[in-house]
Amino acid sequence: MVMASEKITYEQPLNEKIRTFLRLEFLFLQAQHDLEGITEWDSRAALSGLIEILNVCGRTDLKTELLRELDRHGIMLARLEQVPEVDQVRLREVLSEVDVLIDNLHATSGQFGQSLRNNEFISSIRQRSTIPGGLCDFDLPAYHYWLQRPAKERLADLHEWLAPLEPMRLAIDVILRLTRESASPTQEVAPAGFFQRSLDQDTPCQLVRVAVPASLPYYPEISGGKHRFTVRFLAPVTDGRTVQATEDVEFDLTCCLT
Repeated sequence: MVMASEKITYEQPLNEKIRTFLRLEFLFLQAQHDLEGITEWDSRAALSGLIEILNVCGRTDLKTELLRELDRHGIMLARLEQVPEVDQVRLREVLSEVDVLIDNLHATSGQFGQSLRNNEFISSIRQRSTIPGGLCDFDLPAYHYWLQRPAKERLADLHEWLAPLEPMRLAIDVILRLTRESASPTQEVAPAGFFQRSLDQDTPCQLVRVAVPASLPYYPEISGGKHRFTVRFLAPVTDGRTVQATEDVEFDLTCCLT
């Protein structure tokens, strides 16, 4: 979910690749927020975010996936150099940005975060993090000791641990930015809170974005796959259940294709 001025944007990935990118984007933003704090609990949260990032990026050959996506975006953008209406200065800036990211990824050896997986301190915390309450002081005295170090030392460690993941973060940021900017929103109406659209198999949609006024008493529940997607506008009720809107709901829809 993305908050904009007076509008809230909800996003739904339609393939596993974009789903992974969105999860990592969320975890990096969370870790960056936690790094602004200086308390023990801020450092706990930041390190937990780092461990979640390691867990996500360890499930797939992420570097290959990122390189493939950047190459694909670079090829598509290069075709626009022959279009007179395109801002050529801005286009060259983006192409240069993509080239730098590709070079940085090629310069990264091994799997993302491998040095962190080999870090005995982080590995001990990672192993215990799956146990409810497993990060108590008596379980991990070394972790308790680190949390009592001055904030300056803790933050220096956290920045050092996150640094090898920076090429991945930057690549994901650019890929998602180009994906989100690949289409313009259209105004749509969901009759009685329900909207469905079939997808063109020749130009597959990767990401659905629904923007609604912040004052709207409903939120969209988006689901979909390769062939179609649906949007249901729901209202929470006091007992925790949800009910679908009975009125027509206007919203902005963006089907991001690249």
